[in-house]
Amino acid sequence: MTSDVRKLPTGFGRLWTAQTVSSLGDGVSHAALPLLALTLTRDPMALAVVTAAGTLPWLLFGVLGGALVDRWDRRRTMWVADTARAVLLAIAAAAAAFDVLSIPLLAAVAFLLGLGGLFFDTAATAYLPDLLGRDPVLLERANSRLRGTQTAASGFAGPPAGSALLALWRAFPLLADAVSFAFSALLVRSLPAAPRPVPQARESLLRQARAGASYVFQDRLLLGLALRPAVGNVAFLAVETVLALFAHDRLGIDTFGFGLLLTAEATGGLLGAGIASFLGRRLGTGTALTCTAAVEGLAVLGLAAAPNPYVAGLALAVCGAGMGATMVLGPSLRQAMVPARLMGRVASTSRMLAMCAAPFGAFLGGWLATAYDVRTPLYTAAGLLLAMTAVTATMTSNRRVEAALRAAAPSNGPDHPVSKGPAQESAPGLMGQDVSQAGTKA
Repeated sequence: MTSDVRKLPTGFGRLWTAQTVSSLGDGVSHAALPLLALTLTRDPMALAVVTAAGTLPWLLFGVLGGALVDRWDRRRTMWVADTARAVLLAIAAAAAAFDVLSIPLLAAVAFLLGLGGLFFDTAATAYLPDLLGRDPVLLERANSRLRGTQTAASGFAGPPAGSALLALWRAFPLLADAVSFAFSALLVRSLPAAPRPVPQARESLLRQARAGASYVFQDRLLLGLALRPAVGNVAFLAVETVLALFAHDRLGIDTFGFGLLLTAEATGGLLGAGIASFLGRRLGTGTALTCTAAVEGLAVLGLAAAPNPYVAGLALAVCGAGMGATMVLGPSLRQAMVPARLMGRVASTSRMLAMCAAPFGAFLGGWLATAYDVRTPLYTAAGLLLAMTAVTATMTSNRRVEAALRAAAPSNGPDHPVSKGPAQESAPGLMGQDVSQAGTKA
């Protein structure tokens, strides 16, 4: 039986459901947290601290976290991480209820949530190929569904709900996200067990971590896939840091309108995830990646120049479409070509590069807004995205993608055919942020 007609396993449905509920909670928090921070300070640099704190765990523990995931049971790692994050958000909600929230407390919560996300996202990325038998076509199909529902829930439904809940009571958005994590943990715990990674005798954790990092840096395609989200995170975090302030001060958008603005981006992301496979077949993975990266840069340029909320919403929708397609194709390609024993370390190294760049982007956005103007971070982000597109185009070309998938074919086995060209059905591909887009809260 060919993989074109194979069905996704039953366990994937539970993973998909867990992500949908959890992503809805994330969307609630995504709109509410910047607005909560704005109730505490108007200082762009203070807002940058909160934004950057969630990315610091990847800088401090990224590669070592991947090495640990390659030693641990991946399903257990996921549900334990989700349970811990549910408890953390419940504590934060209590702090909001008793009016003791502060910027340092929000930054600490963001840091611990990021640490839990490091272990969950890395484990989820490594678990999905095991669940789907490392089938390239099923991986692309699964990532498309995961990304689509994540975008719809966290971006389309969640932000307006988060704004509305915040208007009712400041603790409600945090409680909603805590409940979503708890529900996700229960579903993930019911997933089928995956083969435990074979331990490598007499090899230290640091040595294993270095082996995973070397695998990424010595492969030009994997390095290109990692550099795109790294540079992209500098740009997008610079935008995200000042987006609430930009929307309020320059576009005249109120609290509920800010949620709708984020919904516009999510709507585009849903469309992008839906057409990702079509773009990969028609253009080839490498060309599709280059095109989506260029679209993102041009869209952020349009956002920077937006004279009103309607143009800003359209620009964010176009940017979301580019990101949605990218985040389906990239993880599928990486999961299909990387050996199972290295999957956790390769995923964490790639995500670490992206996430380590994020604090720099957050502080860059805060500094540019403070020193110049709130639009300046947006123009700078657009320039970075377009420069990144030009630099990495040859690193992720169609030729490199096809060669990598052919090389991976023997380990996939006869039931997992590899695409032979951009026009064929089984050509997966994209960059991905990492994150780690395979599972809940990714």
